Amino acid sequence: MTQTHQQICPKRARRRWLVFTIIAAASCCQLTQSALARRVPEEITDATVQRDLVYKRVDSRELRLDLYSPPKISGPLPIIIWIHGGGWSRGRKERCPAVRIVDDGYAVASIDYRLTTVAPFPAQIEDCKAAVRWLRANASKYNLDPDRIGVWGFSAGGHLAALLGTSGDVPELEGRGDNLNVSSRVQAVLAVSAPVDFLRLYHDASATPTETTPKVLTAVKMLMGGPIEEHEATAIAASPLHYVSKDDPPFLIIHGQEDATVPVIQCRLLADALKRAGVETTLDIANGRHGAGGPRFDPVIKAFFDKHLRKSQGSDSNGR
Repeated sequence: MTQTHQQICPKRARRRWLVFTIIAAASCCQLTQSALARRVPEEITDATVQRDLVYKRVDSRELRLDLYSPPKISGPLPIIIWIHGGGWSRGRKERCPAVRIVDDGYAVASIDYRLTTVAPFPAQIEDCKAAVRWLRANASKYNLDPDRIGVWGFSAGGHLAALLGTSGDVPELEGRGDNLNVSSRVQAVLAVSAPVDFLRLYHDASATPTETTPKVLTAVKMLMGGPIEEHEATAIAASPLHYVSKDDPPFLIIHGQEDATVPVIQCRLLADALKRAGVETTLDIANGRHGAGGPRFDPVIKAFFDKHLRKSQGSDSNGR
């Protein structure tokens, strides 16, 4: 090997190593940016955000919400509470698709609640009700309208949204804590891909298994605190269908026709029961599976909330 060759090889090796390092760094950066893009909330608005407001303390744990508001406010804002999905065992308030509606003059509160890894039902609905009460009790502080509170949830969050709507007068689900003299009723409900009858859901999933059946049964078992055969009373108490009455707020229900996780019969059962009770109900069954919907439903969603949260509702100080 000549001396010249001996000198060139290390240089070429260094160049190859430098190129490799640059490519690796660029790839890592792209992967990181991609991962961040998946985690970043859908904040396509110039909303004013107040993060991590504590709305409840339970068992040395602080439960928090993020409050989004339009940058310019001319009066008390109607508010929409976003409840995330995730099978009641995962999910966080930072992922808030509902923030899109802030540009239309709404405040949006995205809430965390106790997951089933921490506590079974009724902890989840107790937390959601506590969030409603806190927002109503602190409405003047944050320039909110306490008589115009809507709720919007997807999947497990859709279940909790529906349960808020049908159990406004059920003291057993209020839990303990602050603001118990304040109503937890809401004035409009948007439930997307929501389970509403757990005994029926369990029966259907067991009788006609799909690829999602094990995940569904595990999620329901964790929510109930054990096998549903041993917790039938809890399954009934957790079902929004169980509480439907004529004084429930208006509902918009969106569901995928091909949903194998939460069968479409669930939304039909709720819509039929609400209509029989005389509750104004809109059922929109879309093409698609679990999570059908998305931004293309924005005009329908905006029209629904505009109709029920922007008009005078004659509510009293408790939001009734």
